[in-house]
Amino acid sequence: MIPSLALISLMMLLLGAWLFRHTWGARPWEVQATGQLPSRQAPPEATPARVGLGVILAMVTSLFALTVSAYLMRLGMAGETPSLRLPGVLWANTLLLMTASVAWQCAWGAARCGQPGRLRRSLAWAGGLSLTFLAGQGLAWWQLTAGGITLQASPVGAYFYLLTLLHALHLLGGLVAWWRAWRRLGRGGDIASGVELAALYWHFLLLVWGVLFMLLLMT
Repeated sequence: MIPSLALISLMMLLLGAWLFRHTWGARPWEVQATGQLPSRQAPPEATPARVGLGVILAMVTSLFALTVSAYLMRLGMAGETPSLRLPGVLWANTLLLMTASVAWQCAWGAARCGQPGRLRRSLAWAGGLSLTFLAGQGLAWWQLTAGGITLQASPVGAYFYLLTLLHALHLLGGLVAWWRAWRRLGRGGDIASGVELAALYWHFLLLVWGVLFMLLLMT
């Protein structure tokens, strides 16, 4: 268990640093004196879309931080070690989300290189793996409910449902962007910018899930 947590922690740290560089680490003020954002001179981090995404991710981070803080405060008030055995399917779900994030990164690379065939395959994998992840989360909820862990019966279980449901809802929102990109690709439109933002968003959701999963394992 400890080696697994250490590995996940290292991966989440590296992913977090990479995300910071591509979103919150943007420098939109480093532009030419004309106030324009020429795509070739300006650094890729300085696009308005990335800055906007960084603002959205900051808001979502605040939401999860508040929820996690409430969870930890609830554990402190309880004064006892919570007894919640996490379903084993969560490990498989974590692997699914990691693979989906890799698929999004491949789609991003294909969009930049102008490879529509590879882009279509990568998007298909990204969407399919993400939907499978959501199905796996539903299975985990069903297993806990069948085991008597309900919202009323277990405060710790209630926070598990809340944290995982919040994450699933944000993933569903990302799937809306995935569907729009898929349809636009079918019409032959340019989706490079949309795929880039969606890939960054998926990497962020993977980072959030890694933190939540480690928190649940440790508490």
